[in-house]
Amino acid sequence: MIIYTSDLCLAHNMGAQHPECPERLGVILQALKSSRIAQQLTYATPDLLTLTAAAAHDNNYIKHLVQLERLGETTALDPDTLFMAETLTAARAAAGAGVSAIDAIMSEQTQQAFAAVRPPGHHALHNRAMGFCFINNIAVAAHHAMTHYGLERIAIIDFDVHHGNGSENIVANDPRILLCSAFQHPFYPNTDLAQAADNIVHIPLAAGTAGTEFRQAMQQLAFARVKKFTPQLILVSAGFDGHRRDPLAGWNLVDDDYFWLGATINQLAKDYSHGRVLSMLEGGYALDTLGGSVLAYIEGLLS
Repeated sequence: MIIYTSDLCLAHNMGAQHPECPERLGVILQALKSSRIAQQLTYATPDLLTLTAAAAHDNNYIKHLVQLERLGETTALDPDTLFMAETLTAARAAAGAGVSAIDAIMSEQTQQAFAAVRPPGHHALHNRAMGFCFINNIAVAAHHAMTHYGLERIAIIDFDVHHGNGSENIVANDPRILLCSAFQHPFYPNTDLAQAADNIVHIPLAAGTAGTEFRQAMQQLAFARVKKFTPQLILVSAGFDGHRRDPLAGWNLVDDDYFWLGATINQLAKDYSHGRVLSMLEGGYALDTLGGSVLAYIEGLLS
């Protein structure tokens, strides 16, 4: 498996008290490099996303980000999402990891890749930033796979505790993509569940949800639908803020649940997508548990 990461992702820093902090990547990489699977992992630095490749987004929105970068000032794009001089480069590195990984997977350099990158992406809408996110990394990766490799069936699985509203905003009604999103509900970003397009699967789960209920819902609602879709590629918005010790949400998942997710997705990929899986980091804000959760998930993928 190739792990894509970049030091450029560390420069974006929204403040010492902000949960989406550079230290997130540090604890993940430390856990992976000191693990029993360390020899099964190789590391690569992604190319920066070219702004013309950000076609999942409105062109005027991308131009606006470029203008903000040139100003070099800190700007609040929403109450929780601060843009500063280093932000666009970090976001281009994060989204570029998806493009680089798709190229490696489709050229058979690897079957699986994990992007240990930030800022995350799944709240970024077609035309604006939101919820710590600026460029929708998973949507950019899907767009690249479709436009450059002609893929016609891509499944996106999002298990971040917050609904991936940006991803849904971008891919809704595209028959080439199936998006299955499990999320705490009611909770941020307060998605209207009545408005789902035919290619969107909502899996709303209450605060307090633990492993047994979570696994059952994923099997019955997400993975069963993925099997019917027979994807050529599986993309994963891998958020680890459903962990019982995460400060930003209320699920009660543990590392064994993330191992199960990885193992189940790996089997789906073997059965339907020639083993091809790209996972991209989304949330996960408990620094004392994040590394272990990511490690458990990757161990599952490699099982």
